[in-house]
Amino acid sequence: MLLPHLLSLALFAFVGTLTPGPNNIMLMTSGVNFGLRASVPHLVGVWFGVTLAQMSIGAGFYGLLKAFPWLYAVMHLAALAYLIYLAWRIATAANISSGKNAPHPLTFVQAAAFQCVNPKVWAVGLAAITTFARADHVMADAAVIALTIGFVSVPCLLLWTAFGTVMRQALSTRAAVRSFNVTMAILLVLSLLPVLVR
Repeated sequence: MLLPHLLSLALFAFVGTLTPGPNNIMLMTSGVNFGLRASVPHLVGVWFGVTLAQMSIGAGFYGLLKAFPWLYAVMHLAALAYLIYLAWRIATAANISSGKNAPHPLTFVQAAAFQCVNPKVWAVGLAAITTFARADHVMADAAVIALTIGFVSVPCLLLWTAFGTVMRQALSTRAAVRSFNVTMAILLVLSLLPVLVR
């Protein structure tokens, strides 16, 4: 891949991962409720899942989706169901608390697994492959695309989590955190409407 194309890809990845979406909203919420250190497994899980999803698209999942369009519909339904569950979890995390019965951030495995059904990840990934991969170098370009998106996503994801951690200082009352969590739960569901409803 030529340098101008690589720079365009990096810009595309930056915009795709920095703009609001399920991952960014959940990471910011995790930063507010649990702090940066406790949110690291969630953040690393998102990064791993996004990179793996991009590699899967490049390895042929794109062709599978074209051959079996119903598979994409199943992924959308699974995403919607899981997103509603996550939104409920966020909305009912009423306060910043501690103890064995306190809510906890998503684990590495949970965050990585969510990327399998995260429509924004697949939409960005499919757009990247169809836009930047050359027909005669699909596999090589797919690897470059996956690595670029993975590399660029790290500071973007960290920024959203850190922003949530900064907001944690301002949201010191139970009512403020409760309002924030309910708002983020609503935004989480709304963030997928452009992708799910078309």
